[in-house]
Amino acid sequence: MSDGGTPVSEIASSFDVVNRRFIERSIYDQRVGRPRPSADFPDFEEFVETHPMGSDMTIPVRIENIRPLGEKSVYDIGVAHEAHNFVANGFVVSNCGVRMVKTNLTYEDVQGHEEELVNALFDAVPSGLGGGGVVQGTTATIDEILDRGMQWALDNGYAIEDDLEHCEDNGFREEADPSTVSDEAKNRGRKQIGSLGSGNHFLEVQRVTDIYREDVAEAFGLREDQIVVLIHCGSRGLGHQVCTDYLRRIEQDHSDLLESLPDKELAAAPAGSPLAEDYYGAMNAAINFAWVNRQLVMHQTRQVFADVFETDWRDLDMYLLYDVAHNIAKKETHTVAGEKKELFVHRKGATRAFPAGHPEVPEAYRDVGQPVIIPGSMGSGSYVLRGGENSLDRTFGSTAHGAGRLMSRTQAKQEFWGEDVRDELRDENQIYVKAQSGATIAEEAPGVYKDVDEVVRVSEELGIGDSVARTYPVVNIKG
Repeated sequence: MSDGGTPVSEIASSFDVVNRRFIERSIYDQRVGRPRPSADFPDFEEFVETHPMGSDMTIPVRIENIRPLGEKSVYDIGVAHEAHNFVANGFVVSNCGVRMVKTNLTYEDVQGHEEELVNALFDAVPSGLGGGGVVQGTTATIDEILDRGMQWALDNGYAIEDDLEHCEDNGFREEADPSTVSDEAKNRGRKQIGSLGSGNHFLEVQRVTDIYREDVAEAFGLREDQIVVLIHCGSRGLGHQVCTDYLRRIEQDHSDLLESLPDKELAAAPAGSPLAEDYYGAMNAAINFAWVNRQLVMHQTRQVFADVFETDWRDLDMYLLYDVAHNIAKKETHTVAGEKKELFVHRKGATRAFPAGHPEVPEAYRDVGQPVIIPGSMGSGSYVLRGGENSLDRTFGSTAHGAGRLMSRTQAKQEFWGEDVRDELRDENQIYVKAQSGATIAEEAPGVYKDVDEVVRVSEELGIGDSVARTYPVVNIKG
């Protein structure tokens, strides 16, 4: 209508349920996004007075047309209704995970250094899609990392013993088999050792704003107003390639099984088969790589803090609180119907949450429970939990691994403008964000994510994870 010369006033009157300012911005600023309803837009009760609704809360609609769009990502927002139950996306099991680094700094110590920190961290830690890493390894280096995990980092001066002791599985999966990882995967990993990557991976300096369980927080070494650093990344291109390689092999060797599945991206090899054993060995090797990757990012972070605050990182007490994996599958022993069984526990979109007393919880935390880290968005903050007493009975020792997305990346870039998000976070929330592009910031805007408070509340009420502390962003690096 606007292109045809129709006045704005006439356009606005034609769409009286849409906010006029939205129409003006759409015309003048070329805005693309969701319209804001006007004050007299009907609420649910008014709507159902004029639209038939079934007893199951569904409203029948007539499909006007169907047209193919090709392959597109599907996002399941977790609506608990059979009309919304569908399979979304495939799986990559490659030990994405998070680790939290403590410091003895307070928020007051950091104020005034935010821009220096965000720039120094961005320069020191490679990020974004593709190559770049702290270490440019050889094939032999990659094989050793895949085989030994964090022990490689310790032997090469990138870690201390305390780091291994505060890492899930001590940063090492003995079932790793580097020979089952393709040369293509190794070549991708060789160039990316010690890098954030892209997507929702980040490095975030945070301040502790709330303590909920004083005794557990003390055991974790957390206190109000303390500065901590959260690192979220995984096995990078190496892990992605491992998944791709084995999905293709499964499609070839087990096509009959795939035909019985509701979605081909659920591809799986029968447990105990040679292909399943090969994949498990390759996946564990990718897990070892991911731990080393996060360790090198932490190593760089320690050096940056030492430079910015002119103090050795040890004197800043920059020690690892915990590194906990998510998007990972592991053999674990659990009690099922009163009988102990060895199971594959597949934590996609989930993270381990073992309760107090479990033998696999690090000795330092065994009396209070395993630390669980649940990131929110870069505008809302994150949580530290401890494994809840019901987690083993209800969820095989697991809870949610983060806030989770509400919309696709494509939709996010239509709804948000990266520079606006960055400026608003800085000016209104004193959060300093830096990324490879404005599009990356738009994709990760706070409005893209679910309410992390609600996610944690559910975990609390189920007894699978108990809140210990809440943190709030100060500086954020995005890939």
